[in-house]
Amino acid sequence: MPVIELRGIKREYRMESRKKSTENNGSDDVVVVRALRGVDFCAEAGEFISVMGPSGSGKSTLMNILGCLDKPTAGTYSLDSIETSKSNSDTFAYIRNRKIGFVFQSFNLLARTTALENVELPLFYRRRENNEKRQSAHARRERAIRALKEVGLDTRMDHFPSQLSGGQQQRVAIARAMVNDPAFILADEPTGNLDSGMTLEIMGLFQELNRQGKTIIMVTHEPELAAYTRRIITLRDGQLVSDVQVAERRNAQEDLAQWNRDHALLADKTAS
Repeated sequence: MPVIELRGIKREYRMESRKKSTENNGSDDVVVVRALRGVDFCAEAGEFISVMGPSGSGKSTLMNILGCLDKPTAGTYSLDSIETSKSNSDTFAYIRNRKIGFVFQSFNLLARTTALENVELPLFYRRRENNEKRQSAHARRERAIRALKEVGLDTRMDHFPSQLSGGQQQRVAIARAMVNDPAFILADEPTGNLDSGMTLEIMGLFQELNRQGKTIIMVTHEPELAAYTRRIITLRDGQLVSDVQVAERRNAQEDLAQWNRDHALLADKTAS
């Protein structure tokens, strides 16, 4: 059973044109923008998929639907056996909290709370299932600590975001995304604010999490990042035009080691 299954997904936006129509007694014309035009897409548990496409291709619209931030105009979207297309706002809130781990380009950490407290937040606002007991403060803290250890930040738990590098802040954001054990992680340009070395660190972390069985969907416009994933889907004009397995997948940890060696040599030449 797929974790994600989209069938015939369409998303249309209706906007009033500024031009007056003489044929309609001077009333405003309605312009229909077809952002998605019948997308079929499935993702099995444990996949690492990148979503690519030029500007205006429908990537952001698809991401919003995958993240249950928007509803399709037509079609069905099943997430972890929950049909979301006709869900109400309460169900959407539950799905976003329990089924999806969000990772954003700008980290979206609370500036005045520590790394540990940032990771605890989804647990504090955890949407409970029927007859599910509320977690104790101690249980929330222990679960957040485990998530930070998993991303290699067990020595930075009491640091504020301003005391962390960009790569470390994104690691906190990834720990926060994982802490509720979601059905999948949805990453939107997760390395867009990072330099090359930190980018390789984050891609290496995603690859390691994927090796552990995490399902990851990453929206990116960079082919070199998509090469670290297992599968690439490409959108154009609101349609899925390509869905291919990555034949020669790059290893981010190996590339990071080479990047460090190259920079060490450059530093030595500069010093001499």
